[in-house]
Formats: sequence, structure tokens, C-alpha cells
Amino acid sequence: MANDRLRALEDVEKEIAVILQCAGNVVLELSKEKPNGSLLDRQLSQFTSAVNRVESELSSQIRYLTQVATGQPHEGSTYSARKDCQMALNRAEYARVKLGELGRTCEVLLDPQT
Repeated sequence: MANDRLRALEDVEKEIAVILQCAGNVVLELSKEKPNGSLLDRQLSQFTSAVNRVESELSSQIRYLTQVATGQPHEGSTYSARKDCQMALNRAEYARVKLGELGRTCEVLLDPQT
């Protein structure tokens, strides 16, 4: 799952390179005395679709990170379960210590020879 997320981010990086290339091509074409309108339209279309793909994937990544950060269950993560287990172990240890203290207190109160 993590590899899929990294691959998706690599694809976003490639799309950003396409966006920059399209923008560069448009600026270059506009700097000409007679810009080619059809080339500008193709570059604009490619630029727009690449921006939309980047926006969509980044939104997906942000939703995933928000889900992970808020502790909601999500695919491939054991963080919540491990956290719950650790907290249960901490509570059990605390109860063991307190029961030991209570036991020693009871022994002192019930043992008249001390």
C-alpha cells in the first residue's frame, strides 16, 4: 500500500513536469511573431488535464493523510490497533501495581504482630 502511495506521488511529479513543459511551450509560442493557435489550444488542453490529474491525486493523498492522522481505520494500517493494545497493557500494569499496594496494605492491617 505504501509503495502504491509513493508511486502515485511519483506520477504527480511527472505530471507537474508535463505542466511546466506545456507552460514553457505556450510562452515560447506566444513569443513568436505569429503564434500557432492550434498548438496553443493543444498545449492548453494538455496543461488543463494535467493540472486536473495533479489536483485529483493530491486531494486523494490529503484525504488519506487526514484519515491516518485522525486515527480512523484505513487500509493497511495497524497503528490504531497497536495504540489500543499499548494502552490496554498500560492500564493492566497500573492495575497490577495498585492491587499489589492494596494487598500490602491489607496484610499490614490484618497482621497484628507488625
